[in-house]
Amino acid sequence: MHADQKAGGEAAALTPRKAAALKAFEGLPHEPGVPKPDPILVVDKVVRRFGGLTAVNVDHLEIQRGSITALIGPNGAGKTTFFNQLTGFDTADSGTWTFNGKRMNGLPAHRVARAGMVRTFQLTKALSKLTVLENMRLGAQGQRGERFFQSLIPALWRRQEEEITRRAEELLERFKLAAKRDDFAGSLSGGQRKLLEMARALMVEPEMIMLDEPMAGVNPALTQSLLGHVKDLREQGMTVLFVEHDMDMVRDISDWVVVMAQGAVIAEGPPETIMSDERVIDAYLGAHHDAPLSVEEEEEQLHEAEAELEAEAGVTHEDGPAASPDRAEENVKERAE
Repeated sequence: MHADQKAGGEAAALTPRKAAALKAFEGLPHEPGVPKPDPILVVDKVVRRFGGLTAVNVDHLEIQRGSITALIGPNGAGKTTFFNQLTGFDTADSGTWTFNGKRMNGLPAHRVARAGMVRTFQLTKALSKLTVLENMRLGAQGQRGERFFQSLIPALWRRQEEEITRRAEELLERFKLAAKRDDFAGSLSGGQRKLLEMARALMVEPEMIMLDEPMAGVNPALTQSLLGHVKDLREQGMTVLFVEHDMDMVRDISDWVVVMAQGAVIAEGPPETIMSDERVIDAYLGAHHDAPLSVEEEEEQLHEAEAELEAEAGVTHEDGPAASPDRAEENVKERAE
């Protein structure tokens, strides 16, 4: 492919919403907690401890409205625990966060979802013994038929249920699950369950959707489909925050990247620069992972290695590490005497 053809393809892929998202990040410092032009989610001093372990310690974080933001970091960085705090599935020890300017800390998960912030899980939560369509219907909010007395009068809820079913079938068609509508959710493959969970989340009609490792365990044949659906969420005006370990996918679909390590946000920036950030490399590979040893460090390691060998042989040296075999024999005789 010629350079001009490649550039033309990239330009064609730059939709108006994608361009708007990238423009919002122009000129922002690549530092943790940098303020965004129009944040939909603002987090301040959120801490979660388990005994003596601090799993989350986020001082300040803002998520830009209408963008796709990736949350990355090594295993154990606290990403999923952080998700749990924000969505009401766990309780933070301290801190506050607002969604669309409304305080959300302390709210249970169902009220967070009603406010327009929904999430999916790394391990899918489909109800296995219900059909795919029934799983979708459960995602709709404010159903009259869920109220005891109203449920006794079908005329009060039948039209609403028909509308919910129509929306569910449209989403199943869009996510290529229409043929599975009457199958039990437990019969779906791992990738199909991921699609179902994402589609069910859209039944809430959220403003922001949080995806916890949406590509984990997905058959490669479905990966591109999932990637396309994540991009499409932004095209529909939603904000996306997702956890992912595959850096190629992060680079492909994200507008901005937030990096966590040991519970804290250590870096932010666009995907093309964050991968070469020294703080990110150190978080994944360890500080000074590629730095050469100094002469003193080499001598110290050599001395330690020789000492270990001597200890294994049961020989001590009074004349330094380069003692001769004759001296070693004298040491043995002295011990015998």
